Parts: sequence; structure tokens; C-alpha cells
Amino acid sequence: MKFAQFLLKNGSVAGIPKHVERFSKFSPSPLSMKQFIDFGSANACEKTSFVFLRQELPVRLANIMKEIDFLPDKLLGTPSLKLLISWYSQSLLELVEFLEEDPYDKDVLSNFTKTLVNVRNRHNNVVPTMAQGVVEYKEAFGVDPVTNQNVQYFLDRFYMSRISTRMLMNQHTLIFDGSVNPAHPKHIGSIDPTCDVSEVVKDAYETAKMLCEQYYLTSPEMEITQVNSKNPGQPLHIVYVPSHLYHMLFELFKNAMRATVETHEMSPTLPPIKVRVALGTEDLTIKMSDRGGGVPLRKIERLFSYMYSTAPNPVHVDNARNAPLAGFGYGLPISRLYAKYFQGDLQLYSMEGYGTSAVIYLKVFGLSACMFTTCQIPHTEGYG
Repeated sequence: MKFAQFLLKNGSVAGIPKHVERFSKFSPSPLSMKQFIDFGSANACEKTSFVFLRQELPVRLANIMKEIDFLPDKLLGTPSLKLLISWYSQSLLELVEFLEEDPYDKDVLSNFTKTLVNVRNRHNNVVPTMAQGVVEYKEAFGVDPVTNQNVQYFLDRFYMSRISTRMLMNQHTLIFDGSVNPAHPKHIGSIDPTCDVSEVVKDAYETAKMLCEQYYLTSPEMEITQVNSKNPGQPLHIVYVPSHLYHMLFELFKNAMRATVETHEMSPTLPPIKVRVALGTEDLTIKMSDRGGGVPLRKIERLFSYMYSTAPNPVHVDNARNAPLAGFGYGLPISRLYAKYFQGDLQLYSMEGYGTSAVIYLKVFGLSACMFTTCQIPHTEGYG
């Protein structure tokens, strides 16, 4: 096993390969939005959550660490990958310490919550660190179509695993830290049972507008319309994680604004970005259209490729709300993973010479929508 050899060669704790082998034999347990809501809204039990997570989190970490074994040796040998592997190893070690602890001991529960916060903070820069590792690998060894495809497949699984793992940790820490967020008292952890979609759209637009004006000294306006086919004239509310939706929308607004300003830099006015939000029986759909010149059809899927992204230097952003993944071009592929996480999707449609429309599909059946976990994506023999 290359991963175990790598850990031992680099002086890592000898028990790590054993833990990886043990927990990777289990598949992650997918949870539905309904399970999250039911668990957090009525008689939430910290002991039950502790017993579940002390097993589930090592399973998720071990599964993705096992998959890292299939990456090319030269990618595993980059400084960024060595750092990232050390984070996952340390987190796994800290979590397995709780396997035999007493769930009825309040100090144990308190220490577990603190450990989750530490693990979450340790992994804050996983995305740019992995991205920098890919850059280091590309610059040193180049890439070929087969490697592109295999690394793309791995990174989709890797980042989806990260999204799902952080969701679990966030729910536990937010619900059981003993406080209520005064700004969002009805939130169940990070879930808003009545997420106002239009408000999230406006929030993401305003932040992107501010950044656009800082860089270009101008920005396009937004025109938003909404259609509620279920309750005409009423606001559009769904069960969702506002931070996930914000992440997707902010990325799309940044792209639309940049394309619009650069395409119309000689024009006295900028065409607006048009957003339409529609609530149907099964889907809530958000369509964002710009007149930023569009892109050729052959380049559309490339916009979702990690391997085609360029980044001369890693950008570690403390406040991801302002400039997530700046410089790496990972915003679109990871935004699509956020959409797919609760069985939605994100797609791009472009008219070269005119503009691009981005469409986010969210499941209205949020209470029964099941989360994606990496175990729901079929394995391959290896990554090269």
C-alpha cells in the first residue's frame, strides 16, 4: 500500500495504516435532510451523536485516505500533499481516541466537541493545499489526458467527502455547543428549515458586487424575478443549507460580473445580470444569465476541470465568504459538488458571442433528499 509506505517513510505514527485499513472496510452512512431535521429539532441527544460520529468520522477519513493511495507517486510526493496527509493522519488519530470513551461522561462529550472544532479548523485549507499540490505536480511532470481524467475523478470524490464530513462536524458543534445563534435562532445547526432563496441571492450579489467594484471600479446591476408555482405571490422558502447556496451563487456572480465588465469595458453602460428563481413541485431552479460574451461549447466542461485550473501561488483565504478559492479556479467544480450534495445540480449553457446562463437545481423534497457520499460514486481500479 503506497499510502502506508509513505507514512512510515516519513516518520508518521505507525498506527495510522492500521486505522486506515480497519475503518476503510466500512462504507460511509448517507444521511437524509429529514434525519438531520428530526435529530436536531426535537430532543437532540448529544450522546447519540457522539456514539455515531466517533465511528462515522474515522470511516469517512479512512475511506478517502485509502483512495489517496491510488494517486500517482509523484503527486503524493509533493510538499503540499505531504502536508495534507499529515492533517488527515493527525485528525484520524485524535478521533479514534474516543472509541472507548464513556458517552455518559460530560467531560468526554465536551472534549469531543472541542476536538471536532480543532479538526475542522485544521482542515480549513485542504482545498487550496490540494490545489497547490496539483499545480506542483503539473509544473514538475506535466499531465496527459488519462491522468487528467483520473485526478478529476479522485478530486470530485475527495472534495465531496470533505463537504459531507464538515457537514457532520458542523451539525454536532453548532447544536451542542450550548448556545443559540441570535441572528438565526430557528436554524438547526447549519440548516435553515425556511431558507429564503431570494435573500441568499441578494446577499451573494452584494458581496460579489463589492469585490467587482474594488477591482474594476464598476459592476453590473442585477434584475431578479421569482415564480412560485406552488403558492403564487409568496416568498420562495426551502429546507437548505444557506452557506452552501451562498457559495454557489457567489461563485457564479463573480464569473458573470468579470465576463460582463471585461466584454463591455468600452461601453457606457453594462448589461444587467438577470436572475430568475422558480419553485416547482420537485425542483427549485435558479437561472443566472449574463451578456459576458459566452464561451465555446468545447470549453464548457473544461470550466469544471481541476487540472485545467492555473494558480501560480496558493491563496490561503481566512474569510472564505469574501474570496473563496481565489486564484485556483476551483469555484465552479466545487460549487457543482455543493449542488449535487443534496441531489441537485449545477449546469452551464453558453452562447459564444453573447453570454452564459448558469442553472442551479435544488431539490424541493429537501426533507427526503439524501446526501451524496463518496460511497455512492463507483470505484475504479486506480488513478495511475
